[in-house]
Amino acid sequence: MGIVLHWFLPTNGDSRTDLSLGNAVGVAGSRVSEGGAERAPDIGYIGQIARSAEQLGFTGALTPTSSWCEDAWIMTAGLSQVTRKFKFLVAFRPGLMSPTLAAHMAATFQRISGSRLLINIVTGGDDAEQQRFGDHLDKRARYRRCREFLHIIRELWRGEQVDFAGEFYDIRGAQIIPAPVWPDFYFGGSSPDALDVAASYCDVYLTWGEPPAAVAEKLAAVRQRAKAAGRELRYGIRLHVIARETATEAWAQAQKLLNGLTPEAIERAQAVQRASGSEGQRRMVALHGGRTDHLEVSPNLWAGVGLVRGGAGTALVGSYAEVAQRMVEYHDLGIDEFILSGFPHLEEAYYVGEGVVPLLARQGLMTPERPEPQLLEVVS
Repeated sequence: MGIVLHWFLPTNGDSRTDLSLGNAVGVAGSRVSEGGAERAPDIGYIGQIARSAEQLGFTGALTPTSSWCEDAWIMTAGLSQVTRKFKFLVAFRPGLMSPTLAAHMAATFQRISGSRLLINIVTGGDDAEQQRFGDHLDKRARYRRCREFLHIIRELWRGEQVDFAGEFYDIRGAQIIPAPVWPDFYFGGSSPDALDVAASYCDVYLTWGEPPAAVAEKLAAVRQRAKAAGRELRYGIRLHVIARETATEAWAQAQKLLNGLTPEAIERAQAVQRASGSEGQRRMVALHGGRTDHLEVSPNLWAGVGLVRGGAGTALVGSYAEVAQRMVEYHDLGIDEFILSGFPHLEEAYYVGEGVVPLLARQGLMTPERPEPQLLEVVS
């Protein structure tokens, strides 16, 4: 299988200089406002990113979930009407709605978008964030609930009536009208519980951008579990990227972003990250250890983003050729799908789409999914 490229929609705002934009420190209500040097996540700007990524040949884009982002379902439903083939990887937390409602929403989304929905299941590794939504389960209980949730949705998609009595859900006589195309489920996590859920229920397992040896070890663990469950998965990776014509230009941009961080901002973010119960977050923190030097933790893999940004905290930094080479190395491990992002997201999409994608295409690893040109009707 070749490489599938996705981009990212920054639904809490975008910037040329700030790596965090609020989601690093985990403070609710930190959405960027209109009128400043930063870019607010209004439908116009986010739509501009989506349309540009589509034109550049990206398959789709991840839209995050958090209390400081715009709602992913609503934002992407709107964007589906201003794009043509672009797919939307909607992140959401299964514990915050009923599985019947989620399946119903997914089927409706598929019908109105022309089957362009993908779903990123986020169990939630931050207790404080979960509690903002009234969810007080601990991490292991959230994974048990997630198993029930995903089981019910898959049963509902058969179109038959579903009855289910479990630890967390008591579903009686549930039924939906499923859409013809199943929206593939993407799932990330590094704990044993996460790997078990992924192997049993997801279609694509996602890892954050760790050095290749660590990624290989994680993929092997998921493959073993999937084989035991009689399933085969696809695999993806979530990375930021700073790609330029030369490595010197790329590393200069990384340093510029790093220079924009204050020690206070780094410490605030690190305090939140250290308190997280997420095994993936722990692994991200371990890559940089809070230091601001020696952040290239593997060739062209830079951990500077993780100093202030929670979640995926590494970036591929280098020339177009170097970034393409690193992606090929991950692909050789079994990674087929790459979810990339950059700062700002609009401009960086062009650097990747015009600089990196052609190199991958020359190696026969991808065919850019560019939309067919829309013909204008000539009125005489």
